[in-house]
Amino acid sequence: MAKKTHIKVRMVPENNPDSKFIYYAKKPTKGEKVKNKLKLKKYNPNTRKHEYFVEKKLPPHSK
Repeated sequence: MAKKTHIKVRMVPENNPDSKFIYYAKKPTKGEKVKNKLKLKKYNPNTRKHEYFVEKKLPPHSK
């Protein structure tokens, strides 16, 4: 079976990480972008502004 080329990461607002609104993004598993934390400018409907969203680990799932 082939190895995965991307992983799913959760994006939370940089100013308010406890916010209920989040984005999901795909991040590569190989190359130089793996070491850097992902930082995207996205729209936050809670504040009605464009803000920076930073990468945070996905919560553990229960079986």
